[in-house]
This record gives sequence, structure tokens and C-alpha cells, in this order.
Amino acid sequence: MADSKPPSPPRHAALARTADGYWVDSRQPLASLIFIVPLLITYETGLLVLGHNAVQNGADAWLRSLLQFLGFSQHFLLPVLTVCILLGWHYTTRRPWRVSQGLFWSMAGECLALAVCLRLVAYLQVLATEAATEAFRMELSRIAEIKPFVGRSVGFLGAGIYEELLFRLIMLSLLAWMLKRFGIADGKRMVIAVLATSLLFSAAHYVGPYGDRLEAFSFLFRFIAGIFFSVLFVYCGFGIAAGTHAGYNILAGL
Repeated sequence: MADSKPPSPPRHAALARTADGYWVDSRQPLASLIFIVPLLITYETGLLVLGHNAVQNGADAWLRSLLQFLGFSQHFLLPVLTVCILLGWHYTTRRPWRVSQGLFWSMAGECLALAVCLRLVAYLQVLATEAATEAFRMELSRIAEIKPFVGRSVGFLGAGIYEELLFRLIMLSLLAWMLKRFGIADGKRMVIAVLATSLLFSAAHYVGPYGDRLEAFSFLFRFIAGIFFSVLFVYCGFGIAAGTHAGYNILAGL
């Protein structure tokens, strides 16, 4: 009797394993670092080359001001610290110091798809609140008149990196840790941390001389966006949250 070959595994099972491997790998801090390095270099170089024509992100300005207050005024200290934070975070995971081939482009595709989803949410909110539409368009027109698109795009990249660094990687993680110390259950403390940091994220856009004019429409959308980015940070990692944030800003700027 001839030996029978074992049945080959279904194709969908192989695809499922590939997808599971991607979700695990893309969440790792090392993957996030490799993914954001081109964005970080473009942003920091754009600030130096474009000068006053570049839009410096607010979170970036606040973090640099804090470093200057502490006596550190070097321009490249903040991006170096960002890299060190992600490297240190990856070290604590005890995972291998390698990423799978092609991961960068897969993460870029995921970020683009998620950015389009958030852009659709913004569009639906505009349709649902038609009275705010004109004010929203006037605000975008005002920003476009102040800075050219290239200069604004530099700021978009900075927002993706440094707002996610400040509000998600630092503040969300720190608040969740503090709530854990007070004995609050895992699920409840994460909900509280996401909502609280999303409110702060939205409110931060109206602070300072370059802050936007406070309006319920934009405040609500930024609060929703903060929740969206927080969920991405928790379940997909820092790199996906930062890339989606930058991608959305560029789509909105277009």
C-alpha cells in the first residue's frame, strides 16, 4: 500500500500565522524605533533647513522647553532621548534585537489605512454638525495661508512623533502605572488613563500664543482622535500610533 501524504495545512491557516506574527512584531519598541527614524530625521532636518517656514509641533516645543529649564539646550537632545527611550523599552521586553523583513512597509500600509479611517470619522463629524463646517474650513484656510504645505508637513511629522511620545508613551503609561499603584483594576484604570490623556491631548491644542481658537467641534474631534491614537498605542504599539497620527495630519493638510 502506497504511503499517503499528510494533508497540507489550509491556506488561511498560514495567512493567520503570518498575521499573528506581524501583530506581535509591529508592537515591539524596536520595530517602532526603526519605523519612526525616517520621520524623526525628516522632521528634525526640516526644522533646521526651513527655519521659520517650518511648523514646530507644540509638544516638541514644550518638551524642549522643559529640557532647557533643566539646563539642556542642545537641539538634538530630544530626538536622541526619544531613541534611547524606545531602546530601553525594548531592552526590558527581553525580545530579540531583530525585526522581520518587510515589516516597515507593512506598518506603513497599516498606518495609511488607519489614517484614512480617522479622516473618514472627521468627515462624518462635519456632516453631522453642518453648522461647524464653515468654521472648520476657515481654520484650515488660516493655517494654510500662514505656512506653505512643505513647512506644515514638517510639523505634521513632528506631531506624529512627539505628541504620541508625550501624551501616549509618557503620560498614558505613567497615569496607568499610578492608577495601578492605587489598586485600580486593569481594565478600569486603562479606560480612565485613555479618557484623561485624550482630554489633555485635545485641550493642549488651545494653549499658548499659537493655540487654536477653542470650539466645541474641533475639541470633540481631537478628543475622539486622542482615544483613537490611545487604542492604537495600547494594542498596536507606539510606531503605528505615531505613523497613523502623522499620516492623518498629512491627509487633512491636503
